[in-house]
Amino acid sequence: MVMMVDFRQLRPHPQSVFIEGICVEVVQTYKNLGLQLDDRLDWSKNTDALYRKSQSQLYFLRRLASFNICQKLLQMFYQMVIASILFCAVACWGSSIKKRDASWLGELAKKAGLVVGVELDSLTSVAERRTLSKLLSILDNVHHAHL
Repeated sequence: MVMMVDFRQLRPHPQSVFIEGICVEVVQTYKNLGLQLDDRLDWSKNTDALYRKSQSQLYFLRRLASFNICQKLLQMFYQMVIASILFCAVACWGSSIKKRDASWLGELAKKAGLVVGVELDSLTSVAERRTLSKLLSILDNVHHAHL
């Protein structure tokens, strides 16, 4: 499969792509390691998928809270299950999603915070922290191509 990124308004129908004599399918969306990329580099489909997965796991957090589980365990469940889905590869897409998508994910984190009973990290703070961490790890690596 091949994905062609083309930002023109009127995109021509893609011609067949041949690699080493084999015809390769041209796709509009591609899923790799949990990320859904599209040919416009728009993160809406990825955000929708993350929202749906996180929303379904929020049900289990609410069920745990209904059994009067202690706050520490609820927070651990949130971090391990919901936050790991919600903030998957946030360093890649965190600064380039639409406001609507960011508010959806932010609302979901707020709802989880209400269930847990503490204020949880916002989408922007997690995105900034993870992006900065990635940048510092690249700068500290002497074998990285930036030098």
